[in-house]
Amino acid sequence: MKQFLFLVLLSSSFAVFADDPKNEWHNTTLSDATIKKIQSSQFDYRKCVDAEMRKPAYQSVDVRAGTEQVIKQCESELAKMHDVYAGEKVPEVIIGRHLKQMRMQTTRAVLQNLMFAAAARDAGQTK
Repeated sequence: MKQFLFLVLLSSSFAVFADDPKNEWHNTTLSDATIKKIQSSQFDYRKCVDAEMRKPAYQSVDVRAGTEQVIKQCESELAKMHDVYAGEKVPEVIIGRHLKQMRMQTTRAVLQNLMFAAAARDAGQTK
């Protein structure tokens, strides 16, 4: 009886862990042209962030507030990348993960750069 109960529980557990088919991307590939568009969008996003960080307004603002402002100013560039993905019918879950990853990596880099610049200013190394 215990073995039968164990087999029933084991067989039902596979149904619990089955993936939602709506959130999977089944063996599709992106074309080379689409990959180039995505890379171009990534470059434009990073270029926007770099240009924003160089503005003198962020040198006098708190590092965290400055980071938040830089990321918000360049959010439109990420929207372009979202449109490229959506045009290729990539699931929203995957688009969201990738954009979140890019946003997090960029936020960390901006925060680090602004912290280094603030520390250099406080040490009197730069004006």
